[in-house]
Amino acid sequence: MRQKSRRTRIKPVLWLSLLLVIPMTFGLINSTEVSAQQFQAVAQSGDKMNQTSEQVQPCTATPIDSRIEVDISEQQLYLYCRYVGGNEEKKIYPVSTSKYGIGSQAGSNKTPLGQHRIEKKFGEGAPEGMIFRARRSTGKIAEMNVPGAGDLVTTRIMWLKGLERGKNSGRGIDSYKRYIYIHGTAEENKISEIASHGCIRMYNRDVIDLFGRVTEGVKVNIKE
Repeated sequence: MRQKSRRTRIKPVLWLSLLLVIPMTFGLINSTEVSAQQFQAVAQSGDKMNQTSEQVQPCTATPIDSRIEVDISEQQLYLYCRYVGGNEEKKIYPVSTSKYGIGSQAGSNKTPLGQHRIEKKFGEGAPEGMIFRARRSTGKIAEMNVPGAGDLVTTRIMWLKGLERGKNSGRGIDSYKRYIYIHGTAEENKISEIASHGCIRMYNRDVIDLFGRVTEGVKVNIKE
């Protein structure tokens, strides 16, 4: 009889234990699920941060030195920004050089090769698409990609001076006296094609961006 009564006493204890253990077990499972969800959220946040960092544009900080290279064969302009410690970043812009080919002869409408520098800059603060004549604002905004628009100079101007005597500097072959510019264009549909009259054309938004990143004196190398 004692054994029977002892078993009777144990049963409520077992039920009480089960009542305590089951909620704790489910609580642990829920806690594990929350932790897993939190871990996944952190991982996704990390992925987003990585994606954002990958999308950060180069040359956004002020460099200690800059240089430009125009590759005619690729129809691209490369801006190189050098920072303290030797780190160098590269930003790429599509361009359009002369449809008449490569050359330095005055009156040829060809794009000259060799080392240049940005001698003067014009157009800071002008609206996108502003038309310039003789480096002065006309007060008129160009309509983009209109047939027959011609070789309009728009938005910003970076006037190049040749640095190689006998190649792009001197009588009859002087880039500066030929008014070779980096500038915006009303023929944006021809960017990445040879289409200019000697200058280096850019998308208007791109020439604004480049203009703001470089100073007068920055070296420009134009190569085949």
